[in-house]
Amino acid sequence: MKRRQPEPWMPADEYGRSLRGLSVNLLVRNIGLALAFARDVLGVEPVYSDADFAMLRHGPSEWMLHADHTYRDHPLHASLAGGAARGIGAEIRLHDADPDAAEEAARRRGDPIVAGAMDKPHGVREAFILDPDGYLWAVDRPLARPIRE
Repeated sequence: MKRRQPEPWMPADEYGRSLRGLSVNLLVRNIGLALAFARDVLGVEPVYSDADFAMLRHGPSEWMLHADHTYRDHPLHASLAGGAARGIGAEIRLHDADPDAAEEAARRRGDPIVAGAMDKPHGVREAFILDPDGYLWAVDRPLARPIRE
């Protein structure tokens, strides 16, 4: 059951045909809560959002959010309605973002921090934060120079 009030920024079929390569679509309990996390913690603003759907962009990367209620006729709906864990085993990486700022914002909001910002041997500074739906976000930024173990 769609709850959208305004017309979307582009027709759904046009947007769907424009997608290429790998795409991420996160199913969320509440678009507003997911957008607040994206804005406050990840520093990302939506390109478009309504009560059913949002499209976000950070640099060249785009991803979608769909509210659970839009999946009423989807085979996953029963699992979503039953409170099944989301995203277990998946790590969503937001590159070229400030992990220290994300960690600080998450602490202010009370979002769970799995691991605070730290320099890693693979050349990035990163923080791991859970969003309100339980998705794990790895926010990272390249280090100026490598650290040696």
